[in-house]
Amino acid sequence: MAGDNTLTFTDTNFESEVLQSDVPVLVDFWAEWCGPCKALSPTIDEIADENVGKAKVGKLDTDANREMSVKYQVSAIPTVIIFKGGEIAEKFVGMRGKADFQKAIDTAAG
Repeated sequence: MAGDNTLTFTDTNFESEVLQSDVPVLVDFWAEWCGPCKALSPTIDEIADENVGKAKVGKLDTDANREMSVKYQVSAIPTVIIFKGGEIAEKFVGMRGKADFQKAIDTAAG
């Protein structure tokens, strides 16, 4: 389901891939059964392709990775969170446009 540059985040690799990252990280919290999540997927893949080397972009399946979903209070999907330095820089709940996500990455990248 993910593009070539779209990473897969899990409860197991979240600490090393997201929280310890030296670049901003966009995490798309999604689920297989979620229609809006599937609609957002091509946008996430585009952002991943356009930010190689500048930011990490990936997806976390909320059904398979409950620990991180609960920790970050993901109560509705899709939820997209931008992390910088292990902290939440910005959180989007529901469908948003590509420009909103890119602006948040650019801001986090400084």
